Amino acid sequence: MQFNHDNMSGVRVAEALVNMLDGGGWEERALGDLLAGHLFHNPQVGAKEEALLREWTIRLRTVFALDSEEGRCGTVNALLEQGVKRVFLTVHDGLGPHLHFAETSDSLVERVRALTAGGLALFITEAAGGRLGTCARDGCPRVFADTSRGGRRAYCSARCGNADAVMRYRGRGRGHPAGRL
Repeated sequence: MQFNHDNMSGVRVAEALVNMLDGGGWEERALGDLLAGHLFHNPQVGAKEEALLREWTIRLRTVFALDSEEGRCGTVNALLEQGVKRVFLTVHDGLGPHLHFAETSDSLVERVRALTAGGLALFITEAAGGRLGTCARDGCPRVFADTSRGGRRAYCSARCGNADAVMRYRGRGRGHPAGRL
């Protein structure tokens, strides 16, 4: 499956927010830096924005953790209902035609909600309902959007996949359940 990586910003922001929250680096300044890195204009994050984005990010995590297409679609529909006022096609800043889910005059929180809800909906549509997940390594809370060719990704990173493989290998030598496949 080939993904249009130009349309991936919403799912990538959702992924980054969830991983920041779960990784313990969640604070106003880091949150502003993350959003600036994803090209949000004026990403000024105060205590109010931080609290609202934290609540939203907890809801975003649910989308990655669900296994059923039906559950995932229902959850994203609820996010779309709260986060997206209107959708429109636009061109700007040398970019080709693309969708916007919020007005530039909307608040930062409204723009984050709209982009992540819309981005997740687009990604789920392109991925035929799947390809979002949580890392399979025990103890790793990270999430991911699988854009690999085969679509069989189980880990957030090669590092986690390798660590899990080493743990399984070492467990086999000791007769531990972790070594049984």
